[in-house]
Amino acid sequence: MCGICGIFFSDRDWHVKGDVLAGMNRRIVHRGPDDEGFFVEENVGLAMRRLSIIDVKTGHQPLANENHDIWIVFNGEIYNHAKLRAGLEAKGHRYRSRSDTETIVHLYEEYGRDCVKHLRGMFAFVIWDRRKRALFAARDRLGIKPFYYRWDGKAFLFGSEIKTILAYPGVAAEFNRGTLAEYLTFGYVTGPETMFEGIRKLMPGHTLELSERGEPKIERYWDLTVEVDREPQPHQYYVRTYRELLENAVESHLMSDVPLGMFLSGGLDSSAVAALATKIRGDQIQTFAVGYGEDEFSELPYARQVAKHIRSDHHEVRLSRKEFFTTLPHLIWHEDEPVVWPSSVSLYFVARLARERVTVVLTGEGSDETLAGYTRYAWTLMNSKMDRTYRALTPAFLRTALRKGIGAAPLSASLHRKLEHTFLMRDGEDWPSFYFDNFYSAFSANEFSQLLTANALAGAGQAYAGSMGAWERSSGDLLHRLLYTDINSYLIELLMKQDQMSMAASIESRVPFLDHPLVEFTARIPASHEIKGMAGKFILKEAVADLLPEDIVYRKKMGFPTPWAYWLAGPQLEEIERLLSERRSVARGLFRPETIRRIFAEHRAGHRDHGNRIWRLLNIELWQRVFLDGEGDPAISASQTNAVAR
Repeated sequence: MCGICGIFFSDRDWHVKGDVLAGMNRRIVHRGPDDEGFFVEENVGLAMRRLSIIDVKTGHQPLANENHDIWIVFNGEIYNHAKLRAGLEAKGHRYRSRSDTETIVHLYEEYGRDCVKHLRGMFAFVIWDRRKRALFAARDRLGIKPFYYRWDGKAFLFGSEIKTILAYPGVAAEFNRGTLAEYLTFGYVTGPETMFEGIRKLMPGHTLELSERGEPKIERYWDLTVEVDREPQPHQYYVRTYRELLENAVESHLMSDVPLGMFLSGGLDSSAVAALATKIRGDQIQTFAVGYGEDEFSELPYARQVAKHIRSDHHEVRLSRKEFFTTLPHLIWHEDEPVVWPSSVSLYFVARLARERVTVVLTGEGSDETLAGYTRYAWTLMNSKMDRTYRALTPAFLRTALRKGIGAAPLSASLHRKLEHTFLMRDGEDWPSFYFDNFYSAFSANEFSQLLTANALAGAGQAYAGSMGAWERSSGDLLHRLLYTDINSYLIELLMKQDQMSMAASIESRVPFLDHPLVEFTARIPASHEIKGMAGKFILKEAVADLLPEDIVYRKKMGFPTPWAYWLAGPQLEEIERLLSERRSVARGLFRPETIRRIFAEHRAGHRDHGNRIWRLLNIELWQRVFLDGEGDPAISASQTNAVAR
């Protein structure tokens, strides 16, 4: 694991300056505190920060082939590199190290850009091909490792994090206001754009090639287009095969030359990985959990139960409200864009705890999006079925009148929220409202005219274009279309959070549930085997039932809970409103002050639950202070800290 960055000029006469490249590399020292390396030659410069995990002694980067005409910087792990190495050596390739990085070099020599199709793992890498005078970049199939770039027709800048590109002289942090609508709706940007003007991300499963005096050529090399089994197998076949593939994935992800542990929430996903790791290793593993001082929002008792069951060496950290808000601007700096979910903060704290004892952790990310673990999948299946009947029996004018009546009724915030999730308030003919607004949106597009100023509204962009693009590419039954959409949108952001928050603590996180052969197998499983009633993930539950207590396997999902709603019931609400009402906040010209006041007044009175909206507004303001106002130094300024943590 490491961080990478680099520079490539289209003109060979423009030479890369070593001190500029070093400055870019220093911005991501947290990603690799163990080592650094540089390759600079005429118009190309590659740099890396290394967190030593595999081949600690000889795995230094940048790394070259025997002839020194292929150079690479690489971030990630290749879990099948030993098997690939044997085949490459049989073809005559000579190794000088034990590192998986060198395997990519020889694969590129052998297969060119098709080298990525042979890799099993998480990766983002750049190869400088001196023979072709071209760069070749690639990102893993599911987006576990990040890759950002900037191209202005003359200079190609790239890095594992946006901040390394911003360190290049003359590149200013400018708000890409065309992403505002999507941010307010989802909290993230699903496509190749970022919230920084001119900076893009290479999408998962894509490669990029750029030659001198050429334009970037981007191609997709993988997509989850596996079809559901047309002749379904017996239920136990899917359970048995999933268990075999998951166990194989966990075993491969245990590859490490340094201490390794587990993030353990006490939920099914992380508990399953921890139990399998214990079974495979045959010895005690280290587990790490995080909770809050408010016990009702903490999963620590469940984590302790699992730790006791698997006999792990268990460690915990509790996070206070003050620590949460004090750290938030610092984590926005690490994440480069506004923090989407409050759970990112707790993830950082458990990563920091783990770093005291290990360098690598396994996590449970990815199971929900591949095995229908979220309630929204079962709910949407039911809601869609009932909506079809409702629309067939009820005239449109009555449906519209009922929606307006419920919206205006003096109901409690809780009842409003529940009704808003049903077909009574959602039109099945309007998919963005029926699904995306129902489960993802803080602000729907229909609310923008009241929320945004006229100037901001004119340049805010499209809220649903990215997610709808994934939806429209999907195929098959409704459940598998929902899963495909999330894998190509929501999951990408979730993985970015996992990467940036763990790397902020200089620790590598691995996600065995997203081993791509395992993901491809889940796409084959018929929906009838995945969901029962309003609960999903039954394949996993049955696959690991022999490893865990029954009440852990079948307990209700909590999903890294945060006392956000509890905190907003106290003085924290006033602190946030005060910050958003400050002169410089209002002067940005994004939001109508009267709408901001109304949101806080309604939440304070209990008429509506605006917790998600307030989180979005807080984070975009802090993001602008960190990056646009120049308060982005890792040492958090007193003004940022005091504004939200008192």
